[in-house]
Amino acid sequence: MIRGVVPRTASSLREVGPVAKPPKKPDPGPPKQGPDFDTRIAPDPFAAVLPGLAALGAIASIAAINWVGHERTPDRAKARRKASAALRDLENCCLGLSEIFRRFQRHPRLFAGEGSQGASPLKFGVHGPRASADDCRLYQQLVNDVASMLVLASQNAFDVMCAVEDGEIDAPEELFYGFGDEQERLNKLIQERATLKVTVDTCATVAETLTGLVRRLKGYRSE
Repeated sequence: MIRGVVPRTASSLREVGPVAKPPKKPDPGPPKQGPDFDTRIAPDPFAAVLPGLAALGAIASIAAINWVGHERTPDRAKARRKASAALRDLENCCLGLSEIFRRFQRHPRLFAGEGSQGASPLKFGVHGPRASADDCRLYQQLVNDVASMLVLASQNAFDVMCAVEDGEIDAPEELFYGFGDEQERLNKLIQERATLKVTVDTCATVAETLTGLVRRLKGYRSE
């Protein structure tokens, strides 16, 4: 036996008791989902923005009736709706497009070229941000909304132009010039190949202006 060392017997171990185990670490759970977790390449935003621009162009085309309209002929097909109904529905289209472009603005990373693609011109294939599952669902929802507005705006604008040709709406030339000004703003975006952000911001402003012009048309119904 080594001098100075007390031997540990079974009785002494019972007095000391069992050795305490280290506490377990808490379960961290599933990994947190950050902004770049489980993302995919988003569809091209211009595929959603350009149909919205086209819908605005269909409404702005009312300007053309001021200089290409013809006198009413006996065999012309009659309008299916009254001018009041066509104007009401066209105003709703303008409001719907205003909301769509505001939603584009509220999601700049997906629809307004935020980041490295911000300076890229009007061109497909240069905007490819990573997008979450929620972003992709939002994209598809907005594409559906824009597609519906394009169909409705085209039909309603055509019916309003028919009402002007048929004399149901007798508006001054300056009002049609207003539509022409907005048409030129849209044309300029295409001619200059504006960036995605500029396109979205300009279209949002054009939608608001067209809403006001359509409301003014409602005051010149002859029915």
